Amino acid sequence: MPETRPAGKNSPFGGVVKSMGLVFGDIGTSPIYTLAVVFLLTKRTAGNVAGILSLVVWTLIILVSGEYAWLAMGLGEKGEGGTIVLREMLIRLVKKSRPVAIVTFLAILGISLLIGDGVITPAISILSAVEGIRLIPGFGHISQTILILIASSIAILLFSFQRRGTERIAGAFGPVMLVWFGVLALSGTVSILKAPVVLASINPWYGMKFMMHNGLAGFFILSEVTLCATGGEALYADMGHLGREPIRNAWRFVFIALVLSYLGQGSFILRHPGAKSVLFEMLYSQAPHLYVPFLVLSIAATIIASQAMISGMFSIVYQGITTRLMPMFRVEYTSAELRSQIYMGFVNWFLLGAVLLIMVVFKQSSSLAAAYGLAVTGTMTLTGIMMSWIFYLRKKPALMSVSVIVALVDAVFLFSNMFKIPYGGYWSLIIASMPCYLIVLFTTGQRRLYRRLRPVKIEKFLADYKEAVSVAHRIRGTALFFSKDPSEIPPYMVNTMLVNGIIYEENIIVSITKRYEPFGVKVDFQPALAPGLGVLKVDAGYMEVIDLEKRLKATGIDEKAIFYGIEEIVTTNGFWQMFSIIKRISPSFVQFYKLPSDKMHGVVTRVEM
Repeated sequence: MPETRPAGKNSPFGGVVKSMGLVFGDIGTSPIYTLAVVFLLTKRTAGNVAGILSLVVWTLIILVSGEYAWLAMGLGEKGEGGTIVLREMLIRLVKKSRPVAIVTFLAILGISLLIGDGVITPAISILSAVEGIRLIPGFGHISQTILILIASSIAILLFSFQRRGTERIAGAFGPVMLVWFGVLALSGTVSILKAPVVLASINPWYGMKFMMHNGLAGFFILSEVTLCATGGEALYADMGHLGREPIRNAWRFVFIALVLSYLGQGSFILRHPGAKSVLFEMLYSQAPHLYVPFLVLSIAATIIASQAMISGMFSIVYQGITTRLMPMFRVEYTSAELRSQIYMGFVNWFLLGAVLLIMVVFKQSSSLAAAYGLAVTGTMTLTGIMMSWIFYLRKKPALMSVSVIVALVDAVFLFSNMFKIPYGGYWSLIIASMPCYLIVLFTTGQRRLYRRLRPVKIEKFLADYKEAVSVAHRIRGTALFFSKDPSEIPPYMVNTMLVNGIIYEENIIVSITKRYEPFGVKVDFQPALAPGLGVLKVDAGYMEVIDLEKRLKATGIDEKAIFYGIEEIVTTNGFWQMFSIIKRISPSFVQFYKLPSDKMHGVVTRVEM
């Protein structure tokens, strides 16, 4: 959204620091739990440590540096990225109906999996950090129930704060994460110096050797190695907030810090094979008097990671609304300066409820890791497929070949995560299935509803309008009538103006259509389509937040009344009944654009489905 795009006045270092706070929270907190979970499944021998560390390093290189920092970020559109951006690119390239349907299906899966991943992120991040309390002297026997209550309280406070907006505290996110990554790098380096042999793990041969020697068990362990790359998709999805270069530059520093931390933890495991919470125990052994400040820092880092996820979910849902994949949700703007700072109550409380449920069901972070990774690798695989398709259609064989290889690697990780389904991974699918069902129900229902409404062609409407207006007593003032397509007049307009004779001195058909670019607003006003009838076309980028009232005033329109259609769906079919409920509880699109409520008049049209 344009108000958050990078300005030239921002210093390169400032952009890097902001990127750390907005983009790298999720992947930056992965060292808290990744190796601790992986080594619950395999013996802590020198060979296994070298193999696991090699897999972790090369997962970061291939899935994050290769797929997102290089390939995906090269596909930005006006500085924006994400699943919906890839969808819009592909729709323009394929143009035919069947491939467009496939592209839309892939995008729906990607959005749904991102939301499923977004629920698990704050649960595992906050819970794993809170579990570090047990290393504080005197707190070693604290019960898991108390830890869950503490983590749940943090989550409740975090989600409750969303309505007030994060603009005031967002400036502190970057510096906190800069300190966090600095501590990870320093502690990792200190640990490596005590067992430098772990540096050899950078060689990919150790990872391949581990996989060959462990067979099916190694393939299953690969599903836990994935945890090191969770949050990697944020590099591309959040590109519009800060720009490509600040994120890429920040990733170079973050990558080094993460690798040093993982290698340092590997060194610590070689020296302390019984370690459970590897990162926390390593820090405690290095500086016990600084452990509590580090624990506070880790909790702050997980809160920042969760905040980035919540803001990302709001953006994804908003994009889904503007591209007509999702029903309308009430949107509140939490900043007078930044229109991209939005809040959606339904989305916020749904996420909180799901996060608390996940914490209660899994109880501890190591068990929660069994559900984590499936949605992430599914999203990565879909991104790889869509990128390969785009490079193919753009006739870039070299990039397509690399993208296909990356997509195959993604698929390997995805299949390894399939083992998690019986052990809790099904929760990820259950959560993702909810938005998926909602999107499919809404888009299918909207198509069926449009066919049932039988709009009138503009030519026929104009002929009937001219006849009606010649004898009608027109009401003083200007009235607005909303229509999806100005070339087709919805039934409510026909009934209001021609059947009921409600015709104002000036009647303006307002049509808001989506452009295939993420940004830009074009307003075209045709004031004299017929006597007293005009058309206002607003073409807006699919990520634009439109202040429609401001646009109307700029065009010189001072409306007295605003008419819009409400469909009353009559059906005995259970599927369409669900669609009817969604339509009833969703705010009208005129409420979505924050038009004055005292001027609005909803006209009901009865539709049988």
